[in-house]
Amino acid sequence: MTTLPNRPNTALLIIDVQNGVVGDAFRRDEVIANINTLIGKARVEEAPVVWVQHSDDGLKYGSEIWEYVPELIREPSEPLVHKLYGDSFEDTDLESLLAERGVGRVIVTGAQTDACIRSTMHGAFTRGYDVTLVSDAHTTEDLTAYGAPPVDQVIAHTNLYWKFQSAPGREAAVVDAAEVTFTQTEEK
Repeated sequence: MTTLPNRPNTALLIIDVQNGVVGDAFRRDEVIANINTLIGKARVEEAPVVWVQHSDDGLKYGSEIWEYVPELIREPSEPLVHKLYGDSFEDTDLESLLAERGVGRVIVTGAQTDACIRSTMHGAFTRGYDVTLVSDAHTTEDLTAYGAPPVDQVIAHTNLYWKFQSAPGREAAVVDAAEVTFTQTEEK
């Protein structure tokens, strides 16, 4: 039900699943396995798979920590978006890549829950996309030393919060990886 005209397709976004981002992430291996399952489903259903890769002073472009984790393999035909900001749409070509593919709905996976995942979901939603967060395919690191809640609570709160998002003409949803399809029929 996106507000974007002529955008019937759904894309899988894989955000920042990089060595230096998820090295110490909560349930790292489980999340990566779920993302791999989703990549396989998307490819079978011929849905666009879009990879997003962050760089900044602590995550130098081209470094080993900047690289995607070895468990996830990008096909050459799948676009890679390089970003410098939390919101994957900000100052990138993500919007044009999605428009070219007729995408009006994004399925969000990756890291970090409390930063780039949240920013990208809000960025997509405010731009008119339907947004589905995969509850067991996003993660973050322990930031309790900086005053953040424990990681499991950050993830649970994000799943809860996103489940209740609404706006005219757009839909938000939270589903487990096992429930994801690349059609707009999931339960909210």
